[in-house]
Amino acid sequence: MPEIEPVVIPTRTLVHALVDHDGTVDTGELYTVAGTLGMTDQQVRLCVKRLVAEGAFTHEGRGRKALLSATDATRRALEPNVEFVRYAYRRDHGLEPWDGAWHLVAFAIPESARPARDALRDAILRLGGAALHGGLYVSANDWSGPVDAEAARLGVRDAVTMLTSRDLRTGAIEDPVALTARLWPLDEIAARYERLSAIVRPRLDRLTSAGADDRGGPIEPPDAVELLTIGVELAVEFGRAMEPDPLLPSELLPTPWPGTRARALAARCWSAIAAHDTTGTTRRLYRRYEDLAIPDTAAIP
Repeated sequence: MPEIEPVVIPTRTLVHALVDHDGTVDTGELYTVAGTLGMTDQQVRLCVKRLVAEGAFTHEGRGRKALLSATDATRRALEPNVEFVRYAYRRDHGLEPWDGAWHLVAFAIPESARPARDALRDAILRLGGAALHGGLYVSANDWSGPVDAEAARLGVRDAVTMLTSRDLRTGAIEDPVALTARLWPLDEIAARYERLSAIVRPRLDRLTSAGADDRGGPIEPPDAVELLTIGVELAVEFGRAMEPDPLLPSELLPTPWPGTRARALAARCWSAIAAHDTTGTTRRLYRRYEDLAIPDTAAIP
């Protein structure tokens, strides 16, 4: 079996990925996985020191027997958006068809409230909005709830207007598919998913391999460290692909869409990890997604 190229993972990202359900990080496990990923002990020590100095974690003990504990703020920041992932898989199933409506948000927040204005804009972009003009953004998904909640949190709700339209034209473009291609960076989004698929495939092959290798020798099953390493790599790459995805309706995207295939491969890889992970060590990396409706991936090459 060909050697699997490791994923480049910043040390800080590795620490975040290994946070357990109780908010702790076993530093012995951290050093072991870091070494497998090509990181030095010094890199890990410096990273832990910075995270503690920043107030992101507390630290008890020394060396590989120490225990890191994420602060409440860090735990909230690291909590994955399960509903976002759930929605993506439902869309892959065809359970969230587009109703043909465009959802628009406009705001006029004065310079005196610039931090709130910037925060609202960032939230809108994070929710998958595309800019039409200054202070005017559009989405193909109904985002009224989260946008309204964010505006209320920032104290600028009175400055926000939301509307829905089935007629949208930018310049001479009014075809929904053409508008989508103009408003969102589809090539960049697709490229991230192509990378995710390229990362997942050899690891899935490793997890599902059986019998003998090319030289006739037996293929050893992955041990706990290898499983955890693959789990971290998959979790990191899945997040890199998903977090900037506006989750546009399939009716507006090129076919086949790389996101659908990459998520299906990731689901297969999670299942393969679970089949090997008898101790549950790696399960925490994807435990929140275990009850998601996963697409049938049997036909994916």
